[in-house]
Amino acid sequence: PAARLLPLLAAAALGGAALLSSAPASAQSKIAVVDVRRAMLETEEGLRVQATLKKLFDSRQVELDTKQRALADERDKLDKEAQAGKTPKDALQRRFETWQRQAAELQATMVDYQREMQRKESELTTPILQKVLGLLRRLAAQEGYDLILDKSAAPYYRADLELTDRAIQMYNSGQVGDAAPAKGAPPAKGAAPAAPAKPAAPAKK
Repeated sequence: PAARLLPLLAAAALGGAALLSSAPASAQSKIAVVDVRRAMLETEEGLRVQATLKKLFDSRQVELDTKQRALADERDKLDKEAQAGKTPKDALQRRFETWQRQAAELQATMVDYQREMQRKESELTTPILQKVLGLLRRLAAQEGYDLILDKSAAPYYRADLELTDRAIQMYNSGQVGDAAPAKGAPPAKGAAPAAPAKPAAPAKK
């Protein structure tokens, strides 16, 4: 289940192919590539989330399968009794209407469960995505990357440009926060300017 939703989460949060860009691209730009989906799924936290989602999905699927089998069995009985002609038609009609109502309820339950899974996936995976983006910002700040691209947007790149394995290692070691900007570096985009220093109080006479 997580594998279906994660690409959508990544696309929504990133808003495009370029994950991070600290400067306009130029011939001297330092560029890297990362598989955001794999970086999320293959971290230790991502693997735990996948296990949690699978457990929830499997429990819901068992419940749905049981109800579907019961409906299928009831429909077979109705068809056989109708063919035999021994059961009164009005009784068969009432049972068939009950079957139709139960089938509609099961369909609604399936839709509800699908929405529940999507909400749970989003709840558990969005924090991982935000941490992955934070550590990519850390890498960009520490090593001077001008642009980090999602692997899905790069039809070709040199293998040494990929940071996915390194991002996973950093995540697992707890390096998920943004790095402090280097001394003398311009403030991050959107950051508020520093407040001017207050003048020193006059010395007492």
